[in-house]
Amino acid sequence: MPSLNRKASDQGSKAHQSRTAKLFGEIANRTSQAAGKALTFLIAAGVIVLWAITGPIFQYSDTWQLVINTGTTIVTFLMVFLIQNSQNRDSAAIQVKLDELIRVSTAHNSFVGIEHLTDDEIEEIRLKCERRAKAEKAGQESVKKTGKKARLAADRAAG
Repeated sequence: MPSLNRKASDQGSKAHQSRTAKLFGEIANRTSQAAGKALTFLIAAGVIVLWAITGPIFQYSDTWQLVINTGTTIVTFLMVFLIQNSQNRDSAAIQVKLDELIRVSTAHNSFVGIEHLTDDEIEEIRLKCERRAKAEKAGQESVKKTGKKARLAADRAAG
């Protein structure tokens, strides 16, 4: 019986984690979208102006300075996590889309999943791709030149 209870507990825990992750994702999405709006910037600028105007009233006291320092630190600290979460999800979604495009195209399927490689391994692949692209471009130029020569020769032969 204990293993049945543990399985039920594990499933309940996973469901709770899933709900929590979904809620956090929703909050992060909405917050990062709101943070990027002009109105949000204007509100933040207004708070700064209001704070600056109140300086003489509070005689530029330490408490007056602490209010803005604490407020901006808290907002910055929270925004880092929310924006990073949104970027992680966006990046993962883009990666899945790119992987699917690679899978269904003539591109090399070996590139699917390279985001899990080390920086050095990715750099090595990037350099190989650059060399391949340069070689392909040189090959295309050579084909163009050969085509031109062949047309000229045909024109001369035709008289």
